[in-house]
Amino acid sequence: MIDYVLPLRWEDDSGLGELTAYLREVSRHARVVVVDGSPEELFERHAAAWRGLAEHVRPAGDLRFANGKVNGVLTGLRLARAEHVVIADDDVRHDERTLARIDALLGGAELVRPQNHFDPAPWHALWDTARTLLNRGLGADYPGTFGVRRSFFHHMGGYDGDVLFENLELIRTVRAHGGRELRPLDLYVPRRPPDARRFWSQRVRQAYDDLAQPWRMALFLPVLPALAACAVRRRYAPVVAGAGAAVALAELGRRRAGGRRVFPATAPLFAPVWVLERATCGWLALGAALCGGVPYAGRRLRRAAHSMRSLRRAAGSARPSLFVRSLRGAARSVRSSLRVAQPGRRSGSLDARKPVALCEPSQNGFVDERPQRHSATVARPAGMTSPS
Repeated sequence: MIDYVLPLRWEDDSGLGELTAYLREVSRHARVVVVDGSPEELFERHAAAWRGLAEHVRPAGDLRFANGKVNGVLTGLRLARAEHVVIADDDVRHDERTLARIDALLGGAELVRPQNHFDPAPWHALWDTARTLLNRGLGADYPGTFGVRRSFFHHMGGYDGDVLFENLELIRTVRAHGGRELRPLDLYVPRRPPDARRFWSQRVRQAYDDLAQPWRMALFLPVLPALAACAVRRRYAPVVAGAGAAVALAELGRRRAGGRRVFPATAPLFAPVWVLERATCGWLALGAALCGGVPYAGRRLRRAAHSMRSLRRAAGSARPSLFVRSLRGAARSVRSSLRVAQPGRRSGSLDARKPVALCEPSQNGFVDERPQRHSATVARPAGMTSPS
């Protein structure tokens, strides 16, 4: 049996009926945990609708991350019972086949990263699909659902929630702790598109994610100056060539792993439009970063995601503490044996302590220090001691 964790926070219940029908179907194949941060009136309505379909709870009170989704994910993983767990946004729509595939893949990995596609696909979904296809052309996209191994998730201590790009933070944290990641490009999971208003509200916020991937930011920021230079000089050939390259790369992403089955043929045509959008919003995101971060849920998030270097450093500092405990246990055993073998000696004497000292961690290796943790039991890398 696989567990299904759904974090959500709603301000209205316009989609309650459709989501309830979906949860009823999912509950036939998985144990469902819904972590609901909605206002009290909506929470009670959800509890009545989902009684018998899911374990419906509030986010844990000790979690205070700026990114509320992470509070929901961590709460859900605390309540999960199965070793294999699917995490999914409220707009993701799994079925028996996709759940079974993730369950099987988690037998050989700690993280499974499926591929989302919009269903249905109105004009703004086609626009955003161009981003997905460009990411697929270069590697893989960032979905709204993952499969994780519960024991490994707890072993690494969860992940930090004071970041904007929480999906990338989860992926990097798993990698930093030595976890295996699978990216099956043919594992297609549909998701419902946002309405047009929400789509527009997410443009700068999604561009802010590129601060966690500097090479992407460095790629997009010069686009507007280059277009302006071409316009001044009336040289349009480079513009046409760049637009054609974007369409070709998106089409490559569409054709990978049978993507033509789920991605509309018109979606690659939106690639130049999306590149122009990201080039514009990249400058706005950079300005937001200089002003203290991007607005999110009444706060400002400064950090998009932590670098692999800082997460590896945090993971490395967490591992010695496990080994130190075993060393301390060995030291206690040696000390006890010395007391038995030499009852006449005081345990605090120099001779009695010398063998134990051989088992003590050195300053160049391990030190006996308390694990560095924040409020969600996540080992923080350097620079994570204050909210992002």
